[in-house]
Amino acid sequence: LDIPQPFWNHNSGSIEFGPDGYLYMALGDGGAADDPHKNNQNGRTLLGSILRIDVDRRDPGKTYAVPRDNPFIDRGDNVRPEIWAVGFRNPWKICFDRETGELWEADVGQDLWEEVNVVVRGGNYGWRLREGRHDLHPNSPSFSDEFVEPVWEYHHSEGRSITGGAVYRGKRLPEIAGHYLCADWVSGNVWSLDRKGKRDADGRKIAKTSLAVTAFGEDEAGEVY
Repeated sequence: LDIPQPFWNHNSGSIEFGPDGYLYMALGDGGAADDPHKNNQNGRTLLGSILRIDVDRRDPGKTYAVPRDNPFIDRGDNVRPEIWAVGFRNPWKICFDRETGELWEADVGQDLWEEVNVVVRGGNYGWRLREGRHDLHPNSPSFSDEFVEPVWEYHHSEGRSITGGAVYRGKRLPEIAGHYLCADWVSGNVWSLDRKGKRDADGRKIAKTSLAVTAFGEDEAGEVY
């Protein structure tokens, strides 16, 4: 599966196997500012999307298969069938909650806002018309689809490039069990997000570091690095 990238940035490429056994791939919008090629909100390109493919089978002419329950599989040439959700700028990165199976995504903002999303089947997360819960520009054009709002966001006064982490399911720190952990690559801040089954998450800053955090990892026991 070859995906041309028009610019050097927003290439992302985070990949995770979901609890359903399919491979999920997070792709940025292609790069530069304001998505100049208008890849987002354009289902004919894979850029700016999270894909879901079956690597154990092959469709004719492909080295993988498209799961039959992907949300856009019946849209013909209007939407690529590999797409699971759309409207992402620079997803850095994605992870699955090993207990609930929810797919979490951290999306790097452009002007003012960094965001965290819980990704649902067929969801549209708004870029390049929306940044976080806000219109990107006062004259942003209207769009017919209903956008899925992030579960949490922070302003660029707190950092300028979010790094997504993991939902903590370890034993060493019971006080943050079930919390989503994320950080900012520029400011070094680290947050713990407590959703408790609600629509929106409550965020708490748990560390201010001098680190440029680029990634999180989990071990077998669910401890986070």
